[in-house]
Amino acid sequence: MFTIDPTPYDHPDVARLVAELQAEYVQIYGTPDETPVDDGEFDPPQGLFLVGRLDGEPVAAGGWRRIDGAVNTGEIKRMYVVERARGRGLSRLMLAELESTLAEAGCERAVLMTGGPQRAAITLYESSGYGPADAYGIYACEPDGRFYRKDLGAVSTERGVPGATASTGPA
Repeated sequence: MFTIDPTPYDHPDVARLVAELQAEYVQIYGTPDETPVDDGEFDPPQGLFLVGRLDGEPVAAGGWRRIDGAVNTGEIKRMYVVERARGRGLSRLMLAELESTLAEAGCERAVLMTGGPQRAAITLYESSGYGPADAYGIYACEPDGRFYRKDLGAVSTERGVPGATASTGPA
């Protein structure tokens, strides 16, 4: 069974998953993601961090933080599925939950960034309705940077994904 639950960004499970993600970035890019992230940015109502557990084991992560209150935009950060759990659609489930919670929080748009070498991530985002966005942040001038956005008006806040449960109440 796969469940997705809100988890504080400073929780040990989050720290382990983010460390694994950063290690992958070092393998891909030669450095970790240097985007400034403050733990508090993922605290409701300004953000949310989620951990996906497969049979109780933390195997997926992702969060969002508000970046532009005027247009209610949330940025998706730290999307990750551990290698041993890939190929099961868990990243798609996590992305859908992030979008749903963004919409529930009143965000009208989601944005995110990735890099050209991350083909699986690009395929996931494009097949999930994300389109090109203006470059932003510390990687705005990176030639291999990929920036995406999605309007959330059509995102359902109902969670009816077969085989998955989500509990996005207090952690």
